[in-house]
Amino acid sequence: MFTLNCRGRLITAAKPLVMGIINITNDSFYGASRQHDTGAIVDKAAEMLEQGATIVDIGGQSTRPGSRLLSVAEELNRVAGAVAAISSQLPQAVISIDTFYAKVAAEAVAAGASIVNDISAGRLDAAMLSTVAGLQTPYICMHMKGTPQDMQQHAAYTDITKEVLDYFIATLDACTKAGVRDTIIDPGFGFAKHTVHNFTLLRNLNIFGITGRPVLVGLSRKASIYKTLGLSPAEALNGTTVLNTIALQNGADILRVHDVKEAAEAVKLFCAYRDA
Repeated sequence: MFTLNCRGRLITAAKPLVMGIINITNDSFYGASRQHDTGAIVDKAAEMLEQGATIVDIGGQSTRPGSRLLSVAEELNRVAGAVAAISSQLPQAVISIDTFYAKVAAEAVAAGASIVNDISAGRLDAAMLSTVAGLQTPYICMHMKGTPQDMQQHAAYTDITKEVLDYFIATLDACTKAGVRDTIIDPGFGFAKHTVHNFTLLRNLNIFGITGRPVLVGLSRKASIYKTLGLSPAEALNGTTVLNTIALQNGADILRVHDVKEAAEAVKLFCAYRDA
């Protein structure tokens, strides 16, 4: 069990949590996750909460390999209104802002977000850690090498599990020194990693429990699933559920997913199995 203090709202997790993905971009690798109209975004968030999501993750910038880098202004233009609308119309929602820009994080939190989800763990914006410390929000720090534009050029490891663990030990130390209160770690499946790296990390996922921090897993409809199965992202739901179940068995605390209903069912069945 773990707790997260989301700006005064305490989440006590006796079972793994589900985080639903809403992408406000035309460039996301999975088309069905893309939303643009504010009303549709709020409706999607409401549906996710109804289906069992605890957290709704809002992102304005695609981080798929080779994606176009947005400016701070472009990203803010996409996400600020959506965060404010969800916060206003769905006050029960715990909103996460998916950004590596400190200014976007600060503006989104001012609009109603209460978690910062950073794929770079502070490495793409030197102001991020101090900003999150000041915001007093939980902070999701992910493992990645390079940037989304060039990360796959850096997918080389001698011992990936050890190297990712060492990365988190250093990152968590930096977070503590900066004054970040609650941290969550994300191994970064698909970020500067080939399929074999992703499966190795999944098999060794329980090792990251030694950090004492909740572990978030984001495998939903990713290339390691659909390429292994010879499918498209749109056809990768069953494969996603299989790997999410393995992740739960290996210690995942949060599942970040496009398909909340199926992930929530996987969590329910896993808990029934675990607690029998």
